[in-house]
Amino acid sequence: MWAETLPGVARRPASVKELLLFLLIAFAILAPGISSLPPVDRDEPRYETATTQMLASGNFVDIRYQNQPRYLQPAGIYWLQAIPTALFSSPEHRQVWTYRLPSLLGAVVASLITAWAASLIFGAPIGLSAGALLAACVSLGFEARIGKTDGALLASVVVAQFALMRAYLATSLARPASWRVAAAFWAALGIGVLLKGPIIILVSGLTVLALLAVDRKAGWLRGLQVIWGLPLMLAIALPWYLAIGAASHGEFFRIAVGHSLLNKVTNGQQSHGAPFGYHLALFIGSFWPGSILAAAAIPFAWARRREPQVRFLLAWIIPSWIAFELFKTKLPHYVLPTFPAIACLAACALWSPKVAVKPWLKGLFFVFAALWLAVSLALCCAGVIAPAALHLQGGAIPPLVIVLSLCALAALGAVVWYLGKGRPARAIAALTALGFFAGVNAYAATLPGLYGFWLSPAITQAAKRLDPCPNRLLISTPYHEPSLVFLNGPNHTYLADTPQEAADALAKADACGLAVVGDKEDPAFQAEAKALNLAPRAVGMLNGRDYSDNRKLKLTFYRTN
Repeated sequence: MWAETLPGVARRPASVKELLLFLLIAFAILAPGISSLPPVDRDEPRYETATTQMLASGNFVDIRYQNQPRYLQPAGIYWLQAIPTALFSSPEHRQVWTYRLPSLLGAVVASLITAWAASLIFGAPIGLSAGALLAACVSLGFEARIGKTDGALLASVVVAQFALMRAYLATSLARPASWRVAAAFWAALGIGVLLKGPIIILVSGLTVLALLAVDRKAGWLRGLQVIWGLPLMLAIALPWYLAIGAASHGEFFRIAVGHSLLNKVTNGQQSHGAPFGYHLALFIGSFWPGSILAAAAIPFAWARRREPQVRFLLAWIIPSWIAFELFKTKLPHYVLPTFPAIACLAACALWSPKVAVKPWLKGLFFVFAALWLAVSLALCCAGVIAPAALHLQGGAIPPLVIVLSLCALAALGAVVWYLGKGRPARAIAALTALGFFAGVNAYAATLPGLYGFWLSPAITQAAKRLDPCPNRLLISTPYHEPSLVFLNGPNHTYLADTPQEAADALAKADACGLAVVGDKEDPAFQAEAKALNLAPRAVGMLNGRDYSDNRKLKLTFYRTN
């Protein structure tokens, strides 16, 4: 075991008791806020609405969002969301936490497998530290709390990559990889392809290509048992792809591959274009709080790059990171599949003897550390500062937010102290506590209380109060967020492109119509209503901010009866 070369590091893998304790800690870090945080626009509620419609229609192949085909992703995530929704709730209730359970479980499983698999290779302290760094990081914390693909996808990536790592290390560990390793690899690829298409193949494929280029040896690939492994992957993923190809007459592949995937590579879709280096610039925050250890691990990784364990982790990180940087469309979570490997390298460096560092590199690290400290202070105090700055709580800060902010600051001080004293176990504990307090403060205490920030829940609640009609059609312009469609129901929500269209829809809805119209659109809405011999009556008003495009909105509710 590689941990034998690290003085003072336990050479045993993590015990069952340690892993169970880690599991509880991961849940404690990642679960708070899963039910109290409203649907986050714009991607999350589209997934949740599509799952709702899938359950209501019984069509588990051809997924829809309102009356449009949902051909951007495979069906795997909708199936996963449907299971807890059907078990613990129903599509009509639209309880957001049931749709988020696959993301939460995926994030927890990814962290747990990272801790367990890394402990088998590097020893218990390193493995548990790597798992904790992954669980506490900002990107995974966000993805665990929203109903999208990336939390669940990471679990399949982690299984595939650590199985691949085990096959690669088989010769150096003198223990050939078993058929279970190959089965885990191919099954994880099949599940990943059902969740987000070729992304998992991109990560594993680039890892293999990088290792082949560096080692110029391919014998270890025999351990993957391609002869029966590839059919296993196809048996998992191919049936749905064949079914959707037939059901859509090939339209799914034209949109998913020809439009969505290729456009992400060549164009900045939905205003998400960014230059090369975007992910690197955001890394200090996206992998926070462990980004300080990741930066410190660079000299270690370079010094030990020829060791097979480190070489594999670098092959996991570098090619995939470059590929995601080359994509014209960029979002912070795109590089999340590389974070388990980064966490392993950071943990290895923390528990290893220090590597000699040149003065100029040490100077760069101190600059990075100063930036990390500034980001840390901002994130620790965000719950106190942001609401007042955005005027979303009337200046009143809940006492719990203040307490959690002070706890986060205390944990930050402990991180700095223990890192300075060279106490790795306590430094990891402090970093985990820092991630916990910051996450609970953000997702469970601060964000759910920003009432002016969440217009869709406010509009939905107001609509129920103002119009008790059971078949009410809510017509909205210019507010078009998918969270409104999810919360109010896809069959009872109409997003009008123009105020004239809203007036026409209200006229057709008759007594069961309720229009919510922005103040800028109101004159045109009134003019069209007059032309239709409609006399809409204002029954309520609502002020807020659409955080998706930072617009302040003054909305008026209209009925005709």
